[in-house]
Amino acid sequence: MADQSKFSETMRIDISPDLLRDHTSPEGKQSVVVSPSGRREHPSQDQRPPESEYEDLLQALYDAALVTGLDGRILGANVRAVDFLQHDRSVLCEMSVLEIISGASHALIDTLLENLRDERFTLIQAYCVRKDGSIFAAEIAVNKLSFGEERLCFFIRDITLRRQAEEMLRTEHNAIQNAGNGIAITDLDGKIEYLNPALLTMWNSSEAVQLMGTNIRDLWADAISAQELIDLIMAGDGAWTSEMTRSDTDGSSGEMQVSAACNRDSDNNQVGMVFSFTDLSDRKRAEEAERDGERNRVMLESLGAACHHLGQPATVLLANMGLIQKHLDGVSNNDLAEVVDSSMEAAETLAGILHRLNSVNEYRTTQYLEASDSGDGMESRILDIGS
Repeated sequence: MADQSKFSETMRIDISPDLLRDHTSPEGKQSVVVSPSGRREHPSQDQRPPESEYEDLLQALYDAALVTGLDGRILGANVRAVDFLQHDRSVLCEMSVLEIISGASHALIDTLLENLRDERFTLIQAYCVRKDGSIFAAEIAVNKLSFGEERLCFFIRDITLRRQAEEMLRTEHNAIQNAGNGIAITDLDGKIEYLNPALLTMWNSSEAVQLMGTNIRDLWADAISAQELIDLIMAGDGAWTSEMTRSDTDGSSGEMQVSAACNRDSDNNQVGMVFSFTDLSDRKRAEEAERDGERNRVMLESLGAACHHLGQPATVLLANMGLIQKHLDGVSNNDLAEVVDSSMEAAETLAGILHRLNSVNEYRTTQYLEASDSGDGMESRILDIGS
């Protein structure tokens, strides 16, 4: 047995302009002619469809259709209108269209009649009221019919899903516009078609016109890396992430992380690429600061350990020199006394240096070879322990 579910599906049919021209009518002429000004010229009497064909057309319409008098009183409705509005057709024919359109008054009818004197139709964005009191967003096209007595025809289309889709698109657009990441959308050749304000800030560009239309490859400092990433994007279906060095409009550069993926249309055809950029400058600085902090911590711990191990022998040396100095009191050996005094002074200096090293809380170096061919390299710098 055939699958019954497929009969409730909506089929999408794309009609080419050539096919449309070939099947306009058996004679190749339209029954309603539109002048260059966009105003309608009514068909001649012999072109007007018979009443039965008019009724068949009304019932076959996709939109809900209400035929009213010029005062808005409903004279006819199709099946779709019954489904939309939840009223029986007999009940609808006892109502006014003003009861269907939420908030409408007779001023609306007057405005419609005024517009339809010259225009083919008038579009209304409004809300329609169902039998149960619920409302739905609708787009209403109003035409004037001239088959005998003049009538108004209201074609009502439920646009709730379209409104929801538009709201979602608006929300997504606002999210992209206010995102912290730079976002760019390109065509298949890499030409930038859209970019958000964050991207302008990252590339130090004050106006979108400076980047709009340029090739995304020009934002890379390394064109070869850019081409490799784009080749990967176009060859696969997934998203790709890598790091890059940007090339700013003012000649400067910076580290960036870029994520990219193919941009596809509703038929899953590739139409371009989407790029998301994250500025790594702050993260790089934080990582460098973290490395400096770790290096500082390790060096200070090493200094503390060295001071601890050197402190004990320095203390013993200083005490022993003091004892030797006492034994030499009264001995007439000036040379030996000078040596002892000098050693005692050196031991006291060593004790002072160890005390200052033990008090260091920041690893900072200073240059000690001011006039050296080695310049300002690490070999010419020592730990700064103050005076």
